Amino acid sequence: MTSPVFRGRPRRAGSHLSVRVAHAVVGGAAGVVWLVLPGMTTGTDTPVAITRSTSVVAAPPQDPTDTADLVLPLLAVGAAGALAGYGYLRRVRRARDRTTPGGTAGVPPPAGSVPPSAELDERAGAALVAADDRIRSARTELDFTRARFGEEAVAPFARALEDAEAEAAAAFRMRQRYDEGIPEEPAARRHALAGIIGRCEEAGRRLDAVAGDFGRLRGLEEGVGEALVVAEGRFRELTGRTAAAQSLLAGLRARYAATASAAVAGNVEQAKDRLVFATDRLNRARQEDDSGRLAAAARHLRAAEGAIAQAAVLVEGVERLAAELREAEAMIPAVLTGAEAELASARGPAGSEGEAFSRLPHADAVLASVRHELTEGRPHDPVGVLRRIVRATVPPASARTGVVATAAHLVARSATAATADFVTTHRAAVDAPARTRLVEARRLLAGDAPRADTLALEARELAEQDVRVRGNPFTAAGSGALGTGPTAGTAGAVLGGLLPPDDPEDGAPTGFAAPTAPPADPE
Repeated sequence: MTSPVFRGRPRRAGSHLSVRVAHAVVGGAAGVVWLVLPGMTTGTDTPVAITRSTSVVAAPPQDPTDTADLVLPLLAVGAAGALAGYGYLRRVRRARDRTTPGGTAGVPPPAGSVPPSAELDERAGAALVAADDRIRSARTELDFTRARFGEEAVAPFARALEDAEAEAAAAFRMRQRYDEGIPEEPAARRHALAGIIGRCEEAGRRLDAVAGDFGRLRGLEEGVGEALVVAEGRFRELTGRTAAAQSLLAGLRARYAATASAAVAGNVEQAKDRLVFATDRLNRARQEDDSGRLAAAARHLRAAEGAIAQAAVLVEGVERLAAELREAEAMIPAVLTGAEAELASARGPAGSEGEAFSRLPHADAVLASVRHELTEGRPHDPVGVLRRIVRATVPPASARTGVVATAAHLVARSATAATADFVTTHRAAVDAPARTRLVEARRLLAGDAPRADTLALEARELAEQDVRVRGNPFTAAGSGALGTGPTAGTAGAVLGGLLPPDDPEDGAPTGFAAPTAPPADPE
Protein backbone atom coordinates (compact mmCIF):
# COMPACT_ATOMS: atom_id res chain seq x y z
CA MET A 1 0.00 0.00 0.00
CA THR A 2 1.41 3.39 -0.98
CA SER A 3 2.43 5.72 1.81
CA PRO A 4 0.26 8.86 2.29
CA VAL A 5 3.40 10.94 2.00
CA PHE A 6 4.07 9.69 -1.49
CA ARG A 7 0.42 9.79 -2.46
CA GLY A 8 0.31 13.47 -1.57
CA ARG A 9 3.33 14.58 -3.57
CA PRO A 10 1.90 14.13 -7.06
CA ARG A 11 -1.24 16.08 -6.14
CA ARG A 12 0.75 19.03 -4.76
CA ALA A 13 2.96 19.00 -7.82
CA GLY A 14 -0.11 18.88 -10.04
CA SER A 15 -1.79 21.77 -8.20
CA HIS A 16 1.35 23.92 -8.45
CA LEU A 17 1.50 23.22 -12.14
CA SER A 18 -2.16 24.14 -12.52
CA VAL A 19 -1.56 27.46 -10.76
CA ARG A 20 1.38 28.26 -13.02
CA VAL A 21 -0.60 27.53 -16.16
CA ALA A 22 -3.57 29.54 -14.85
CA HIS A 23 -1.28 32.49 -14.08
CA ALA A 24 0.13 32.31 -17.60
CA VAL A 25 -3.35 32.29 -19.15
CA VAL A 26 -4.62 35.15 -16.96
CA GLY A 27 -1.49 37.16 -17.68
CA GLY A 28 -1.92 36.65 -21.41
CA ALA A 29 -5.57 37.69 -21.23
CA ALA A 30 -4.67 40.79 -19.21
CA GLY A 31 -2.11 41.73 -21.85
CA VAL A 32 -4.70 41.36 -24.56
CA VAL A 33 -7.15 43.57 -22.65
CA TRP A 34 -4.46 46.18 -21.98
CA LEU A 35 -3.61 46.39 -25.67
CA VAL A 36 -7.21 46.40 -26.85
CA LEU A 37 -8.71 48.68 -24.17
CA PRO A 38 -7.57 52.02 -25.65
CA GLY A 39 -9.16 51.25 -28.97
CA MET A 40 -12.36 50.11 -27.33
CA THR A 41 -12.74 53.17 -24.98
CA THR A 42 -11.70 56.02 -27.32
CA GLY A 43 -14.74 56.87 -29.38
CA THR A 44 -13.71 60.28 -30.73
CA ASP A 45 -10.64 62.02 -32.04
CA THR A 46 -10.84 64.70 -29.30
CA PRO A 47 -7.76 64.44 -27.12
CA VAL A 48 -8.18 63.84 -23.39
CA ALA A 49 -6.93 66.73 -21.29
CA ILE A 50 -4.07 66.14 -18.84
CA THR A 51 -4.46 68.20 -15.72
CA ARG A 52 -0.82 67.87 -14.60
CA SER A 53 1.46 70.77 -15.42
CA THR A 54 3.99 68.57 -17.15
CA SER A 55 4.52 69.54 -20.77
CA VAL A 56 3.75 66.80 -23.18
CA VAL A 57 4.20 66.56 -26.90
CA ALA A 58 0.85 65.71 -28.41
CA ALA A 59 0.66 62.49 -30.37
CA PRO A 60 -0.69 62.54 -33.86
CA PRO A 61 -4.29 61.51 -34.33
CA GLN A 62 -4.79 57.74 -34.49
CA ASP A 63 -7.12 55.86 -36.76
CA PRO A 64 -9.49 53.77 -34.62
CA THR A 65 -9.52 51.06 -37.28
CA ASP A 66 -5.80 50.35 -36.61
CA THR A 67 -6.48 49.27 -33.05
CA ALA A 68 -9.61 47.39 -33.97
CA ASP A 69 -7.62 45.34 -36.49
CA LEU A 70 -5.44 44.00 -33.64
CA VAL A 71 -8.32 42.61 -31.60
CA LEU A 72 -8.95 39.35 -33.46
CA PRO A 73 -5.27 38.32 -33.90
CA LEU A 74 -4.53 39.00 -30.25
CA LEU A 75 -7.59 37.10 -29.11
CA ALA A 76 -6.52 34.16 -31.31
CA VAL A 77 -3.02 34.19 -29.80
CA GLY A 78 -4.44 34.26 -26.30
CA ALA A 79 -6.82 31.39 -27.00
CA ALA A 80 -4.05 29.31 -28.56
CA GLY A 81 -1.87 29.88 -25.51
CA ALA A 82 -4.69 28.86 -23.19
CA LEU A 83 -5.39 25.70 -25.20
CA ALA A 84 -1.67 24.81 -25.29
CA GLY A 85 -1.40 25.23 -21.54
CA TYR A 86 -4.45 23.09 -20.95
CA GLY A 87 -3.14 20.36 -23.26
CA TYR A 88 0.26 20.43 -21.60
CA LEU A 89 -1.38 20.09 -18.19
CA ARG A 90 -3.36 17.03 -19.33
CA ARG A 91 -0.26 15.35 -20.78
CA VAL A 92 1.66 15.89 -17.53
CA ARG A 93 -1.19 14.46 -15.50
CA ARG A 94 -1.41 11.38 -17.73
CA ALA A 95 2.36 10.80 -17.49
CA ARG A 96 2.24 11.25 -13.73
CA ASP A 97 -0.59 8.76 -13.39
CA ARG A 98 1.40 6.19 -15.33
CA THR A 99 4.70 6.53 -13.46
CA THR A 100 4.03 7.65 -9.91
CA PRO A 101 2.47 6.03 -6.85
CA GLY A 102 -1.24 6.46 -6.81
CA GLY A 103 -1.45 6.00 -10.59
CA THR A 104 -1.64 2.76 -12.54
CA ALA A 105 1.94 1.77 -11.61
CA GLY A 106 0.68 0.00 -8.50
CA VAL A 107 -1.85 -2.04 -10.48
CA PRO A 108 -0.68 -5.52 -11.59
CA PRO A 109 0.00 -5.72 -15.36
CA PRO A 110 -2.71 -7.38 -17.41
CA ALA A 111 -2.38 -11.02 -18.33
CA GLY A 112 -0.13 -11.56 -21.35
CA SER A 113 1.77 -8.31 -20.92
CA VAL A 114 5.60 -8.24 -21.16
CA PRO A 115 7.14 -8.68 -17.66
CA PRO A 116 9.87 -6.33 -16.49
CA SER A 117 13.39 -7.17 -17.65
CA ALA A 118 14.56 -8.08 -14.13
CA GLU A 119 11.80 -10.65 -13.74
CA LEU A 120 12.42 -12.03 -17.22
CA ASP A 121 16.15 -12.22 -16.49
CA GLU A 122 15.47 -14.25 -13.35
CA ARG A 123 13.13 -16.58 -15.22
CA ALA A 124 15.72 -17.13 -17.96
CA GLY A 125 18.38 -18.03 -15.40
CA ALA A 126 16.08 -20.46 -13.62
CA ALA A 127 15.09 -22.06 -16.95
CA LEU A 128 18.76 -22.61 -17.86
CA VAL A 129 19.50 -24.25 -14.51
CA ALA A 130 16.43 -26.50 -14.69
CA ALA A 131 17.14 -27.59 -18.26
CA ASP A 132 20.81 -28.26 -17.51
CA ASP A 133 19.99 -30.30 -14.40
CA ARG A 134 17.43 -32.40 -16.21
CA ILE A 135 19.80 -33.11 -19.10
CA ARG A 136 22.56 -34.17 -16.71
CA SER A 137 20.21 -36.56 -14.91
CA ALA A 138 18.91 -37.96 -18.19
CA ARG A 139 22.50 -38.58 -19.30
CA THR A 140 23.05 -40.69 -16.17
CA GLU A 141 19.84 -42.66 -16.75
CA LEU A 142 20.78 -43.29 -20.36
CA ASP A 143 24.23 -44.54 -19.36
CA PHE A 144 22.85 -47.15 -16.93
CA THR A 145 20.17 -48.19 -19.41
CA ARG A 146 22.75 -48.61 -22.18
CA ALA A 147 24.79 -50.90 -19.94
CA ARG A 148 21.74 -53.10 -19.47
CA PHE A 149 20.06 -53.12 -22.91
CA GLY A 150 22.81 -52.16 -25.36
CA GLU A 151 23.45 -49.26 -27.73
CA GLU A 152 20.84 -50.16 -30.31
CA ALA A 153 18.00 -50.25 -27.79
CA VAL A 154 18.76 -46.77 -26.46
CA ALA A 155 19.53 -45.15 -29.83
CA PRO A 156 16.20 -43.22 -30.10
CA PHE A 157 16.62 -41.86 -26.60
CA ALA A 158 20.23 -40.94 -27.24
CA ARG A 159 19.09 -38.89 -30.24
CA ALA A 160 16.39 -37.17 -28.16
CA LEU A 161 18.97 -36.33 -25.51
CA GLU A 162 21.32 -34.93 -28.14
CA ASP A 163 18.51 -32.74 -29.46
CA ALA A 164 17.76 -31.51 -25.95
CA GLU A 165 21.45 -30.79 -25.39
CA ALA A 166 21.58 -28.82 -28.65
CA GLU A 167 18.62 -26.68 -27.57
CA ALA A 168 20.19 -26.04 -24.17
CA ALA A 169 23.55 -25.22 -25.75
CA ALA A 170 21.85 -22.65 -28.00
CA ALA A 171 20.15 -21.13 -24.95
CA PHE A 172 23.45 -20.91 -23.09
CA ARG A 173 25.08 -19.31 -26.13
CA MET A 174 22.32 -16.69 -26.21
CA ARG A 175 22.86 -16.08 -22.51
CA GLN A 176 26.61 -15.63 -22.98
CA ARG A 177 26.03 -13.02 -25.67
CA TYR A 178 23.41 -11.35 -23.47
CA ASP A 179 25.92 -11.14 -20.62
CA GLU A 180 28.41 -9.59 -23.05
CA GLY A 181 25.89 -6.84 -23.83
CA ILE A 182 24.56 -8.23 -27.13
CA PRO A 183 22.02 -7.07 -28.16
CA GLU A 184 22.08 -3.56 -26.74
CA GLU A 185 18.52 -2.30 -27.27
CA PRO A 186 16.19 -2.94 -24.30
CA ALA A 187 13.44 -4.43 -26.46
CA ALA A 188 15.90 -6.74 -28.20
CA ARG A 189 17.35 -7.82 -24.85
CA ARG A 190 13.89 -8.74 -23.58
CA HIS A 191 13.35 -10.70 -26.76
CA ALA A 192 16.66 -12.53 -26.19
CA LEU A 193 15.62 -13.52 -22.66
CA ALA A 194 12.30 -14.80 -23.97
CA GLY A 195 14.23 -16.78 -26.58
CA ILE A 196 16.40 -18.37 -23.89
CA ILE A 197 13.30 -19.48 -21.98
CA GLY A 198 11.78 -20.84 -25.16
CA ARG A 199 14.89 -22.87 -26.00
CA CYS A 200 14.97 -24.36 -22.51
CA GLU A 201 11.31 -25.30 -22.74
CA GLU A 202 11.97 -26.94 -26.11
CA ALA A 203 14.80 -28.97 -24.55
CA GLY A 204 12.31 -30.23 -21.98
CA ARG A 205 9.79 -31.08 -24.69
CA ARG A 206 12.39 -33.21 -26.51
CA LEU A 207 12.79 -35.32 -23.38
CA ASP A 208 9.04 -35.33 -22.67
CA ALA A 209 8.39 -36.78 -26.11
CA VAL A 210 10.33 -39.97 -25.34
CA ALA A 211 9.89 -40.16 -21.56
CA GLY A 212 7.05 -42.70 -21.74
CA ASP A 213 8.89 -45.06 -24.10
CA PHE A 214 12.07 -44.72 -22.06
CA GLY A 215 10.22 -45.62 -18.86
CA ARG A 216 8.70 -48.67 -20.52
CA LEU A 217 12.14 -49.78 -21.73
CA ARG A 218 13.60 -49.57 -18.23
CA GLY A 219 10.56 -51.26 -16.73
CA LEU A 220 11.37 -50.19 -13.19
CA GLU A 221 7.71 -50.12 -12.28
CA GLU A 222 7.65 -53.89 -12.84
CA GLY A 223 10.71 -54.53 -10.68
CA VAL A 224 14.26 -53.30 -10.24
CA GLY A 225 16.03 -56.65 -10.05
CA GLU A 226 18.09 -56.54 -13.27
CA ALA A 227 18.76 -52.80 -13.05
CA LEU A 228 19.89 -53.31 -9.48
CA VAL A 229 22.46 -55.87 -10.61
CA VAL A 230 23.96 -53.36 -13.05
CA ALA A 231 24.13 -50.61 -10.42
CA GLU A 232 25.68 -52.91 -7.81
CA GLY A 233 28.32 -54.04 -10.29
CA ARG A 234 29.36 -50.46 -10.96
CA PHE A 235 29.32 -49.72 -7.26
CA ARG A 236 31.78 -52.52 -6.50
CA GLU A 237 34.12 -51.51 -9.31
CA LEU A 238 34.05 -47.88 -8.20
CA THR A 239 34.76 -48.74 -4.58
CA GLY A 240 38.13 -50.18 -5.59
CA ARG A 241 38.94 -47.19 -7.80
CA THR A 242 38.15 -44.79 -4.96
CA ALA A 243 40.77 -46.42 -2.73
CA ALA A 244 43.30 -46.22 -5.56
CA ALA A 245 42.41 -42.56 -6.17
CA GLN A 246 43.16 -41.77 -2.55
CA SER A 247 46.68 -43.16 -2.90
CA LEU A 248 47.11 -41.40 -6.23
CA LEU A 249 46.09 -38.05 -4.74
CA ALA A 250 48.54 -38.49 -1.90
CA GLY A 251 51.29 -39.07 -4.46
CA LEU A 252 50.35 -35.89 -6.35
CA ARG A 253 50.56 -33.87 -3.16
CA ALA A 254 54.01 -35.24 -2.40
CA ARG A 255 55.39 -34.70 -5.92
CA TYR A 256 53.95 -31.34 -6.98
CA ALA A 257 53.14 -27.95 -5.50
CA ALA A 258 49.90 -27.65 -3.56
CA THR A 259 48.25 -25.70 -6.38
CA ALA A 260 48.71 -28.63 -8.75
CA SER A 261 46.07 -30.78 -7.01
CA ALA A 262 43.94 -28.03 -5.48
CA ALA A 263 41.11 -28.55 -8.00
CA VAL A 264 40.55 -32.15 -6.78
CA ALA A 265 41.54 -31.70 -3.13
CA GLY A 266 38.18 -32.91 -1.78
CA ASN A 267 37.26 -35.36 -4.51
CA VAL A 268 38.05 -38.59 -2.67
CA GLU A 269 36.12 -37.61 0.45
CA GLN A 270 33.13 -36.56 -1.63
CA ALA A 271 33.29 -39.78 -3.64
CA LYS A 272 33.18 -41.79 -0.42
CA ASP A 273 30.22 -39.72 0.74
CA ARG A 274 28.31 -40.50 -2.47
CA LEU A 275 29.14 -44.20 -2.14
CA VAL A 276 27.86 -44.28 1.44
CA PHE A 277 24.61 -42.78 0.21
CA ALA A 278 24.50 -45.24 -2.71
CA THR A 279 25.00 -48.17 -0.33
CA ASP A 280 21.97 -47.17 1.69
CA ARG A 281 19.77 -46.54 -1.34
CA LEU A 282 20.75 -49.79 -3.05
CA ASN A 283 19.82 -51.71 0.09
CA ARG A 284 16.52 -49.87 0.40
CA ALA A 285 15.74 -50.44 -3.28
CA ARG A 286 16.18 -54.19 -2.83
CA GLN A 287 14.08 -54.23 0.35
CA GLU A 288 11.26 -52.24 -1.26
CA ASP A 289 11.38 -54.45 -4.34
CA ASP A 290 11.11 -57.61 -2.21
CA SER A 291 8.15 -56.07 -0.36
CA GLY A 292 6.33 -55.22 -3.58
CA ARG A 293 6.63 -51.46 -3.17
CA LEU A 294 7.96 -51.02 -6.70
CA ALA A 295 7.55 -47.25 -7.03
CA ALA A 296 9.65 -46.67 -3.90
CA ALA A 297 12.19 -49.22 -5.11
CA ALA A 298 12.52 -47.37 -8.42
CA ARG A 299 13.05 -44.03 -6.66
CA HIS A 300 15.77 -45.43 -4.42
CA LEU A 301 17.49 -47.13 -7.36
CA ARG A 302 17.57 -43.97 -9.46
CA ALA A 303 18.99 -41.99 -6.52
CA ALA A 304 21.67 -44.66 -6.06
CA GLU A 305 22.53 -44.56 -9.77
CA GLY A 306 22.98 -40.79 -9.59
CA ALA A 307 25.26 -41.10 -6.56
CA ILE A 308 27.35 -43.80 -8.24
CA ALA A 309 27.67 -41.64 -11.36
CA GLN A 310 28.84 -38.65 -9.33
CA ALA A 311 31.30 -40.74 -7.37
CA ALA A 312 32.72 -41.84 -10.72
CA VAL A 313 33.05 -38.19 -11.79
CA LEU A 314 34.99 -37.38 -8.62
CA VAL A 315 37.33 -40.37 -8.91
CA GLU A 316 37.90 -39.81 -12.62
CA GLY A 317 38.78 -36.20 -11.84
CA VAL A 318 41.75 -37.35 -9.74
CA GLU A 319 42.82 -39.92 -12.35
CA ARG A 320 42.56 -37.40 -15.18
CA LEU A 321 44.50 -34.71 -13.33
CA ALA A 322 47.33 -37.12 -12.60
CA ALA A 323 47.63 -37.88 -16.33
CA GLU A 324 47.48 -34.15 -17.21
CA LEU A 325 50.22 -33.29 -14.74
CA ARG A 326 52.50 -35.98 -16.15
CA GLU A 327 51.81 -34.80 -19.70
CA ALA A 328 52.38 -31.15 -18.80
CA GLU A 329 55.60 -31.93 -16.94
CA ALA A 330 57.03 -33.73 -19.95
CA MET A 331 55.96 -30.91 -22.26
CA ILE A 332 57.49 -27.96 -20.37
CA PRO A 333 61.03 -28.01 -21.92
CA ALA A 334 59.68 -28.12 -25.47
CA VAL A 335 57.10 -25.42 -24.74
CA LEU A 336 59.78 -23.14 -23.31
CA THR A 337 61.86 -23.56 -26.46
CA GLY A 338 58.82 -23.01 -28.66
CA ALA A 339 57.82 -19.89 -26.74
CA GLU A 340 61.28 -18.41 -27.11
CA ALA A 341 61.11 -19.06 -30.84
CA GLU A 342 57.75 -17.29 -30.97
CA LEU A 343 59.21 -14.29 -29.17
CA ALA A 344 62.23 -14.23 -31.46
CA SER A 345 59.87 -14.15 -34.43
CA ALA A 346 58.00 -11.24 -32.86
CA ARG A 347 61.32 -9.33 -32.62
CA GLY A 348 61.97 -9.70 -36.35
CA PRO A 349 61.27 -7.01 -38.96
CA ALA A 350 57.77 -8.33 -39.62
CA GLY A 351 56.81 -8.20 -35.95
CA SER A 352 58.67 -5.17 -34.67
CA GLU A 353 55.54 -3.21 -33.87
CA GLY A 354 52.09 -3.64 -32.41
CA GLU A 355 50.77 -5.32 -29.30
CA ALA A 356 52.91 -8.46 -29.63
CA PHE A 357 56.09 -6.41 -29.73
CA SER A 358 55.05 -4.32 -26.73
CA ARG A 359 54.52 -7.47 -24.67
CA LEU A 360 58.02 -8.83 -25.26
CA PRO A 361 59.61 -7.50 -22.04
CA HIS A 362 56.87 -9.10 -19.94
CA ALA A 363 57.11 -12.39 -21.85
CA ASP A 364 60.89 -12.46 -21.43
CA ALA A 365 60.49 -11.94 -17.68
CA VAL A 366 57.94 -14.77 -17.39
CA LEU A 367 60.10 -17.26 -19.29
CA ALA A 368 63.16 -16.31 -17.23
CA SER A 369 61.16 -16.80 -14.03
CA VAL A 370 59.95 -20.23 -15.17
CA ARG A 371 63.45 -21.36 -16.04
CA HIS A 372 64.73 -20.20 -12.67
CA GLU A 373 62.01 -22.09 -10.76
CA LEU A 374 62.67 -25.28 -12.71
CA THR A 375 66.41 -25.00 -12.13
CA GLU A 376 65.91 -24.72 -8.38
CA GLY A 377 64.22 -28.12 -8.39
CA ARG A 378 61.40 -27.19 -6.02
CA PRO A 379 57.94 -28.80 -6.41
CA HIS A 380 55.92 -26.94 -9.02
CA ASP A 381 52.57 -27.06 -10.76
CA PRO A 382 53.21 -28.28 -14.34
CA VAL A 383 49.81 -27.20 -15.67
CA GLY A 384 50.20 -23.84 -13.94
CA VAL A 385 53.65 -23.40 -15.47
CA LEU A 386 52.28 -24.08 -18.94
CA ARG A 387 49.48 -21.60 -18.31
CA ARG A 388 52.02 -18.88 -17.46
CA ILE A 389 54.02 -19.58 -20.61
CA VAL A 390 50.94 -19.63 -22.83
CA ARG A 391 49.58 -16.39 -21.41
CA ALA A 392 52.93 -14.67 -21.85
CA THR A 393 53.34 -15.72 -25.48
CA VAL A 394 49.81 -16.20 -26.77
CA PRO A 395 49.55 -12.92 -28.77
CA PRO A 396 52.34 -13.89 -31.21
CA ALA A 397 51.37 -17.55 -31.07
CA SER A 398 47.60 -17.18 -31.28
CA ALA A 399 47.32 -17.63 -35.04
CA ARG A 400 49.81 -20.51 -35.30
CA THR A 401 50.07 -24.18 -34.56
CA GLY A 402 52.87 -25.89 -32.74
CA VAL A 403 53.95 -26.82 -29.26
CA VAL A 404 52.70 -23.61 -27.63
CA ALA A 405 49.25 -24.12 -29.15
CA THR A 406 49.29 -27.73 -27.93
CA ALA A 407 50.12 -26.53 -24.43
CA ALA A 408 47.31 -23.98 -24.59
CA HIS A 409 44.85 -26.73 -25.44
CA LEU A 410 46.07 -28.97 -22.60
CA VAL A 411 45.72 -26.13 -20.09
CA ALA A 412 42.23 -25.20 -21.29
CA ARG A 413 41.11 -28.83 -21.38
CA SER A 414 42.28 -29.36 -17.81
CA ALA A 415 40.51 -26.27 -16.50
CA THR A 416 37.29 -27.01 -18.39
CA ALA A 417 37.11 -30.62 -17.22
CA ALA A 418 37.80 -29.73 -13.57
CA THR A 419 35.13 -27.02 -13.64
CA ALA A 420 32.62 -29.37 -15.25
CA ASP A 421 33.23 -31.90 -12.48
CA PHE A 422 32.68 -29.26 -9.81
CA VAL A 423 29.43 -28.04 -11.35
CA THR A 424 28.17 -31.59 -11.77
CA THR A 425 28.80 -32.54 -8.15
CA HIS A 426 27.58 -29.22 -6.65
CA ARG A 427 24.89 -28.29 -9.11
CA ALA A 428 22.10 -27.70 -6.60
CA ALA A 429 23.96 -24.56 -5.49
CA VAL A 430 25.46 -23.46 -8.82
CA ASP A 431 23.55 -20.75 -10.67
CA ALA A 432 23.25 -19.90 -14.36
CA PRO A 433 26.30 -17.57 -14.80
CA ALA A 434 28.83 -20.28 -13.88
CA ARG A 435 27.09 -22.83 -16.11
CA THR A 436 26.96 -20.33 -18.96
CA ARG A 437 30.71 -19.66 -18.82
CA LEU A 438 31.38 -23.39 -18.67
CA VAL A 439 29.30 -24.14 -21.76
CA GLU A 440 31.02 -21.31 -23.63
CA ALA A 441 34.44 -22.60 -22.58
CA ARG A 442 33.57 -26.01 -23.98
CA ARG A 443 32.40 -24.45 -27.22
CA LEU A 444 35.65 -22.52 -27.64
CA LEU A 445 37.95 -25.34 -26.61
CA ALA A 446 38.75 -26.48 -30.14
CA GLY A 447 39.13 -23.02 -31.71
CA ASP A 448 40.31 -20.58 -29.04
CA ALA A 449 41.99 -22.46 -26.21
CA PRO A 450 43.31 -19.41 -24.31
CA ARG A 451 39.84 -17.87 -24.20
CA ALA A 452 38.34 -21.23 -23.20
CA ASP A 453 40.82 -21.47 -20.33
CA THR A 454 39.92 -17.99 -19.10
CA LEU A 455 36.19 -18.74 -19.20
CA ALA A 456 36.63 -22.11 -17.49
CA LEU A 457 38.54 -20.52 -14.61
CA GLU A 458 35.91 -17.79 -14.37
CA ALA A 459 33.16 -20.43 -14.29
CA ARG A 460 34.94 -22.30 -11.50
CA GLU A 461 35.29 -19.13 -9.45
CA LEU A 462 31.61 -18.29 -9.92
CA ALA A 463 30.54 -21.83 -9.03
CA GLU A 464 32.63 -21.88 -5.86
CA GLN A 465 31.21 -18.50 -4.92
CA ASP A 466 27.67 -19.84 -5.41
CA VAL A 467 28.41 -22.76 -3.10
CA ARG A 468 29.89 -20.47 -0.45
CA VAL A 469 27.01 -18.00 -0.62
CA ARG A 470 24.06 -20.32 -1.14
CA GLY A 471 25.40 -23.29 0.78
CA ASN A 472 23.80 -26.71 0.74
CA PRO A 473 20.03 -26.54 0.16
CA PHE A 474 19.62 -29.54 2.46
CA THR A 475 21.52 -28.09 5.43
CA ALA A 476 19.92 -24.68 4.80
CA ALA A 477 16.58 -26.33 5.50
CA GLY A 478 17.88 -27.40 8.90
CA SER A 479 18.48 -31.05 8.08
CA GLY A 480 21.99 -31.38 9.48
CA ALA A 481 25.56 -31.03 8.32
CA LEU A 482 27.10 -32.45 5.18
CA GLY A 483 27.20 -36.21 5.38
CA THR A 484 24.57 -36.49 8.11
CA GLY A 485 20.82 -36.42 8.27
CA PRO A 486 18.05 -38.97 7.77
CA THR A 487 20.46 -41.04 5.65
CA ALA A 488 24.25 -40.74 5.70
CA GLY A 489 25.34 -38.94 2.55
CA THR A 490 21.93 -37.39 1.90
CA ALA A 491 23.26 -33.84 2.18
CA GLY A 492 25.92 -34.57 -0.43
CA ALA A 493 23.32 -36.11 -2.72
CA VAL A 494 21.13 -33.03 -2.40
CA LEU A 495 24.10 -30.73 -3.06
CA GLY A 496 24.82 -32.79 -6.14
CA GLY A 497 21.27 -32.24 -7.40
CA LEU A 498 20.32 -35.90 -7.10
CA LEU A 499 17.37 -35.29 -4.78
CA PRO A 500 15.07 -32.33 -4.09
CA PRO A 501 16.02 -30.57 -0.84
CA ASP A 502 12.43 -30.31 0.37
CA ASP A 503 11.81 -34.08 0.18
CA PRO A 504 15.12 -35.96 -0.01
CA GLU A 505 13.71 -39.21 1.36
CA ASP A 506 10.81 -39.69 -1.03
CA GLY A 507 11.38 -37.10 -3.76
CA ALA A 508 11.75 -38.39 -7.30
CA PRO A 509 14.99 -37.56 -9.18
CA THR A 510 14.67 -35.75 -12.50
CA GLY A 511 15.76 -37.18 -15.84
CA PHE A 512 13.90 -38.18 -18.97
CA ALA A 513 10.71 -37.84 -16.95
CA ALA A 514 9.93 -34.33 -15.75
CA PRO A 515 9.97 -33.85 -11.97
CA THR A 516 6.62 -34.83 -10.49
CA ALA A 517 5.26 -35.94 -7.17
CA PRO A 518 6.30 -39.52 -6.41
CA PRO A 519 3.60 -42.09 -7.13
CA ALA A 520 2.05 -43.81 -4.15
CA ASP A 521 2.70 -47.50 -3.60
CA PRO A 522 -0.19 -49.81 -2.84
CA GLU A 523 -0.41 -50.71 0.84
